[in-house]
Amino acid sequence: MQGLSLHNYTVINWEKKFASVGFGEKEYSQILKETLKMEDLVTKHAVIMDKYDPEKKIALVVDEWGSWYAPLPNSNPGFLVQQNSIRDAILAALNLNIFARHAERVRGANIAQMINVLQAMIMTDKEKMVLTPTYHVFKMYVPFQDATFIPVTFKAGTYTNGDITLPGVDAIAAKDTSGKLWLELTNVDPNNAVEIEVSVTGINANSATGETLTASKVDSVNTFDAPNAVKPRSLSAKAQNGKLNIKLDPKSVSVVLIS
Repeated sequence: MQGLSLHNYTVINWEKKFASVGFGEKEYSQILKETLKMEDLVTKHAVIMDKYDPEKKIALVVDEWGSWYAPLPNSNPGFLVQQNSIRDAILAALNLNIFARHAERVRGANIAQMINVLQAMIMTDKEKMVLTPTYHVFKMYVPFQDATFIPVTFKAGTYTNGDITLPGVDAIAAKDTSGKLWLELTNVDPNNAVEIEVSVTGINANSATGETLTASKVDSVNTFDAPNAVKPRSLSAKAQNGKLNIKLDPKSVSVVLIS
């Protein structure tokens, strides 16, 4: 046996699934609260596996995960076609960060699916093709592939909507195969920007350069008519008094190289 399979989709009500477009901040916060349950699932599985496999020879493989919404109107329900918004970009980043923090045990994780179905990275219609916000997150995270996890401590703060309170910020760091240090920062709050002060132990950081992904609304999507409504833009910061000050836009995913 090489791995134990774990499937978990982000769904609140299987009988009446949320819409993938035309939703508001309430649904945004509800879905993100639900997706953060992945942390408990992975942790509990790891505790049990550690009892019987303390050397961590067996991998925990999260081989189906992602958002699952109601099929788009006028689509074949069996095809599971849904749109992909900035909410799903945030959802993807939060899950990838959970997997990274459990990298000693989670050695495989596959979003389902990739083309047109569920939390797709690419949408097609005959000769047309559009890249989704989730696609952009995965591309931004490429430096973390085969990288070495670096522990990060941070004050997450909180984001509150109604009776839901979530961590306001999430973050991971890693050194890539060439030794470069990468930092990922997610601002969950859809309304407020966050100023982050970054200090790196053992390194005299001078600047940070990379990309950030955000959008004007929580349900912003890319379409065949507007394929670049949600796309990354450049992000940079310079050190002041030995620390980097990075401004995170509301509802954003940012990946930067520390140098």
